[in-house]
Amino acid sequence: MASERVEEDSIGKVRVPHDAYYGSFTVRASQNFKISGIKPSAEFISAYSIIKKSAALANLRAGRLDKKIAGAIARACDEIASGKLYDQFIVDVFQAGAGTSTNMNLNEVLANRALELLGKKKGDYSVIHPNDHVNMSQSTNDTYPSCIRISSYLAMHSKLIPALARLHKSLDTKAKEFSGVVKLGRTHLQDAVPMTLGQEFSGYAASIAHEITRLESSAEGLLELPIGGTAIGSGINAPEKFADMAIAEIRKSTGKNFKKCESIFKAMQSRSEELETSSALRGVAVAVSKIANDLRLLGSGPRAGFGELILPEVQPGSSIMPGKINPSVPEMVNMVCFQVIGCDQAILQAAGSGQLEINVFMPLISYNLLFSIDILANAVSTLERLCIRGILANIKEISRHLEENLSLATALTPYIGYEKAVQVAKRAHSEGRSVKEICVEMRLFRKEELDRILDYRKLAGIK
Repeated sequence: MASERVEEDSIGKVRVPHDAYYGSFTVRASQNFKISGIKPSAEFISAYSIIKKSAALANLRAGRLDKKIAGAIARACDEIASGKLYDQFIVDVFQAGAGTSTNMNLNEVLANRALELLGKKKGDYSVIHPNDHVNMSQSTNDTYPSCIRISSYLAMHSKLIPALARLHKSLDTKAKEFSGVVKLGRTHLQDAVPMTLGQEFSGYAASIAHEITRLESSAEGLLELPIGGTAIGSGINAPEKFADMAIAEIRKSTGKNFKKCESIFKAMQSRSEELETSSALRGVAVAVSKIANDLRLLGSGPRAGFGELILPEVQPGSSIMPGKINPSVPEMVNMVCFQVIGCDQAILQAAGSGQLEINVFMPLISYNLLFSIDILANAVSTLERLCIRGILANIKEISRHLEENLSLATALTPYIGYEKAVQVAKRAHSEGRSVKEICVEMRLFRKEELDRILDYRKLAGIK
């Protein structure tokens, strides 16, 4: 058996590995764009296969496609959507604009697998052709942006939003667990008035809840699909009602309420919905990174740092310092969040650089969106599982810091005025003593009055 087959395109003849399901277009693209070694994600290919199946069934209903051919294409799409033949998608994500190379890679794989299902040889495009049959009534220009939206929407709702919901639940649980732990607050990295550790964690929980709401809101725009717009939005070569029929099939396959966009021209020219989603992902990254930074600070030490939190030990921290344990999980989370912020900047540049009827930088947008969703979901899940669940309050250190807190003088100002309170705080600091000790020595309050005014729980808002 020959190790290669020969296919011919508008440029000339191309040698294709005999067992390959892809064809000449894919070979040329893979040879032209040896850039990163990064291939389209499995989620993206799966979503694209759903689109191709929906198009085949819509063309069948419109009387454009033979039942036998449509059935074979649909079966091949189901296989690809389930993860089969993923190794056949070999085109780099950094490729010719708009994503034509990926679309044709899929068209060729589906055509050849459909041929195989009909008992035909790969490359026998007289029976099933990648363009004439698999790509019927479609263009890269309307299917690729539709795939970005479907794959991103599904990934957000299957992975990232559930991971954030679990993180929110764990943070809220810790907020309740620490509700009675009074500590000093900090502003400008300086000692501030008392609060509870539970209040601190309740802020983290509320921040994540807010970001979930933003994500869900941004995802609504991804439900609008430009299917049926074909090359520029006019619907050339697509039968009447093709978009409605294809989107109905997409809804059936995904169980999600995808719909035809209000302006198909806008949806093909502009990547504003993807940009909005990327902005929401950046918001998640900023919120989660802030929490990770706080955990690192509050857990710093164990002797010379804040030392108020005890983070779970997940691995040794140093190759040279025995016994050292680092905040490894929050550090990883920070790195992921920085990467997501970088991806958002790449999407921003790509979204703003489209010209006229299409944005040719869609492969970059799709890669960065899905990459951000994946790594954020994984990082958030790891943070929740390996860090938040097992965090403990270091009561001894928290109490020591609280007793030495100079900002307790804030509670004295209604009684002795700001200037006198400053004197108390400065003297306590210079002498290395507590505010209470100085107040007693200066005979500013009776002991019972001072105990009432400087009741830590009351100052922290605990009723």
